[in-house]
Amino acid sequence: MLRRHPKRITGTLAALLLGTGVTAFGVAPLAPDAADLPVRQVLEAVQSLPTETQTETLDSFQFKLFRTESTRSSDTFDALLKRLNIDDTAAAVFLRSDANARLVLAGRPGKNVTAEANDSQQLLKLSMRWPSDDETLFKRLVVERTATGWTSRIETAPYVATTRLASGAIQSSLFAATDEAGIADAVAVQVAEIFSADIDFRRALRKGDRFNVVYETLEADGEALRTGRVLSAEFVNAGKAYQAMWFQPPGKDNTGTPYRGGYYALDGQSLRRAYLSSPVEFSRISSGFSMRFHPILQKWRAHLGTDFAASTGTPARTVGDGVVEFSGVQNGYGNVVFIKHRSGHETVYAHLSKLLVQRGQSVTQGQTIGLVGATGWATGPHLHFEFRVNGVQQDPMTIAKQSETIPVPAAAMPLFRELATSVKLDLQAAATMVQTRTE
Repeated sequence: MLRRHPKRITGTLAALLLGTGVTAFGVAPLAPDAADLPVRQVLEAVQSLPTETQTETLDSFQFKLFRTESTRSSDTFDALLKRLNIDDTAAAVFLRSDANARLVLAGRPGKNVTAEANDSQQLLKLSMRWPSDDETLFKRLVVERTATGWTSRIETAPYVATTRLASGAIQSSLFAATDEAGIADAVAVQVAEIFSADIDFRRALRKGDRFNVVYETLEADGEALRTGRVLSAEFVNAGKAYQAMWFQPPGKDNTGTPYRGGYYALDGQSLRRAYLSSPVEFSRISSGFSMRFHPILQKWRAHLGTDFAASTGTPARTVGDGVVEFSGVQNGYGNVVFIKHRSGHETVYAHLSKLLVQRGQSVTQGQTIGLVGATGWATGPHLHFEFRVNGVQQDPMTIAKQSETIPVPAAAMPLFRELATSVKLDLQAAATMVQTRTE
C-alpha cells in the first residue's frame, strides 16, 4: 500500500498528527494550579465618615406639603385653612387683614387655592390664579411667609397652551353630548359657530350624529383656566361629514392688509361667509321665521324675524360688515340698531338693553353692537333679529347659507395642503377617544 499510494498515506498521517497536536495544545493548562499559589493577608484600618453634619441636616430638614382646595360660598379663611389641613393662627389673621388676600373669598366660589405647608401644619405659601382681561395672560395671587413676616403680591404671567382631543355622539343635544365627553361649553359653542352655515344646530341635529374636535386649553401653572381656539373639528350630521381647520394665510392681500385667520374646509374653501347665521353665540331660538301667536297683540300674525332667547346683558353682534344706519329707540322695537350692508341688505337688532354703536359708524362681522334686553314690546329678555333684502324680510338662515365664501389664496395652498394632511390624522386620533372611553 505504501508503495502504491505513497502521497495519500503520507498526507493522511500528517493530518492526523496535526489534529492531535492542536487538540493537545487546546486542553493544556495555561496557568498554575490555584492551590499552589501563596496566600497573603492584608489588614487596613478604615476611618468612619463623620455623621455629625448629616445628623444636623436631618434634624433641621422639614417636609413641604402641598394641597389644593376649591373655595365655597360659605367659606371663611379659618374654614378654608382647616380643609387645607393647616393650623396657623398667624396666617389666618394675615389673610383676613390683607387686601390682596381677601380676593380669595371675594366674588364667585369655586376658585382653586393651592397651599404649601411644613410638617408642623404651618402655612408657607398660598397661591390662587384667575383669568385677566387679556386673553393671553392670567393673574396669580401669592401670599408667602418670609423671615420678616407675611407678604402678598399679585403677578401677571402668560398662559401655556396645550392641545386636547375629544369626541362625542348626539343623544339629545349638542351641549348634553359635550358634557358627556367632558368638553367645555365654550368648545361646543365654537363647533356650532364653525359649521353654522351648513348645519342648523337648533333644528337639524339627529340622534347618532357625532363629532371629533381638537382644541386648545390655556393653563396657568398647570391649571386649566380658559378654553382656547378650536384647531380642527369634524361633525357628521345625517350621515354627511363636515370638516374644518383653523388657518391664517401668510402674507397680505391686494390692499396690503394681512390675511385674516379663519376656518376652512380641508379642500381649502373658507367656512367664513359674508353673513353669520346668528347675531348671538349659539343659543336656543324662542321664535323662528314663521307664523306665530303674538304674545302682546294676542292674535296670529307673520313673525318676519327670528327671536333668540338670551339673558339680559348677552352681547349682540352684527352678522356682517356694514354701516350703522340707525341706533336709538323706535316703537315696539325698543332700543334697536339698523345696519346697512352691501347689495341692498339690511339687518335689525331689537329689544336691546344697551346700545354700543352710533349712526354712521362702520362695523365688522362679529362686532358687539349692543346688549340683549327686553325694551319695547317684549315679554322677556331676548334679541329680535331681522334680515331684509331691498326692504323685504328674509329668513336669515337661508341668507347665511347662500352668502359667498373666500377660498385659501393660491400662494398659500401648498402650506395649507401640508397642514390639512396633519389635521386629518389629528381628527382620526380624536375619533378613537370614544372607543377608549367605552373600553
